[in-house]
Amino acid sequence: MSEHAQPTDSPSGPASGTGVWFVGARGSVATTAIAGCAALAAGLWPPTGMVTETAPLAHCGLPALRSLVFGGHDTVDWPLPKRAEALAEEGVLPHGLDRAVFGELTAADREIRTGGPLAGDIRTDEELIAAFAADIADFTRRSRVARTVVVNVASTEPAPREGAERLPTSSLYAAAALRAGCAYVNFTPSTGIRHDTLAQAARAAAVPFAGRDGKTGQTLLRAVLAPMFRQRALRVRAWSGTNLLGGGDGAALADPAAAAAKNSGKNRVLEDNLGALPEGRVHIDEVPALGEWKTAWDHVAFEGFLGAGMSLQTTWQGCDSALAAPLVLDLVRLAARAHEVGITGPLPALGFFFKDPDGGPSALAEQYDALLAFAARLARGR
Repeated sequence: MSEHAQPTDSPSGPASGTGVWFVGARGSVATTAIAGCAALAAGLWPPTGMVTETAPLAHCGLPALRSLVFGGHDTVDWPLPKRAEALAEEGVLPHGLDRAVFGELTAADREIRTGGPLAGDIRTDEELIAAFAADIADFTRRSRVARTVVVNVASTEPAPREGAERLPTSSLYAAAALRAGCAYVNFTPSTGIRHDTLAQAARAAAVPFAGRDGKTGQTLLRAVLAPMFRQRALRVRAWSGTNLLGGGDGAALADPAAAAAKNSGKNRVLEDNLGALPEGRVHIDEVPALGEWKTAWDHVAFEGFLGAGMSLQTTWQGCDSALAAPLVLDLVRLAARAHEVGITGPLPALGFFFKDPDGGPSALAEQYDALLAFAARLARGR
């Protein structure tokens, strides 16, 4: 068992550690991240998949995994230990891990507050933001952490309609994070902090923020292959893809509007790397029988010397939660350290982790170089 710091009702003592406040705290990604962090902190499992545990990022002052304290918002009441048990049964978590870290899961579950807006909730946007911000601030105070990072890992929402009077849910949480003085990470394609009405609040809050839409599978591969075609002067004529997935993500993306929001990031990677968006599109199909697992297939039609027509096909099979969770922990640590040393505003150097980053290069190799430069900056403390 790891010895995570746990929240207490007593605010006495010096602030230490880092709070992690998940939006979507009982979902697969958050549950996997919490269980995985406890397992790594206890030495039960190696940190495979965690970029911040590699040698190039080992000395930039990141918070220790054992110092992370978890809480969050969710609209479901399925306890984290039961959620972890289900993930272990599906093979997402190693067999028996849910029992090995039961204490950490239970402690985190006690810190999950009811989110919203739920059906019938008549509160205004301002009232919702104030309530969410109060929950986050209370968690930070009781946990005696030095700072809290708010991470959106909730289901993808459709892009807001033009002229909509209400903020999208993801933007309500982003506004609450700003009001609570927290660093913010949007691991989803949802609008979050990028809503136009939050620009002034983001500047005034003077906190770091990063996003959008974690790059875990199909788009990760696109960010490697698209620069290859450009560098070899091979003309990409069409790039088509299909995603088959189940679980909560599959159900959420069965909504065409949510799928469109998801695909915008996939398309941006191609357009930025190739200079123009080629023909073709990505289809996202819900297959409930796949559970937490997904298959992504790409077909690239390209043209070589003297117009010779050729093609490349790739298949990516994996578990999205197991791919996403280590990156979420990486981003928490990097955002917390940035906040600690006084870096504010968007963090384009974290584009390595995102489909739709806050600027910076779009090829994965160049993004990795930018990440290493950022780690050196964190090590210098400015």
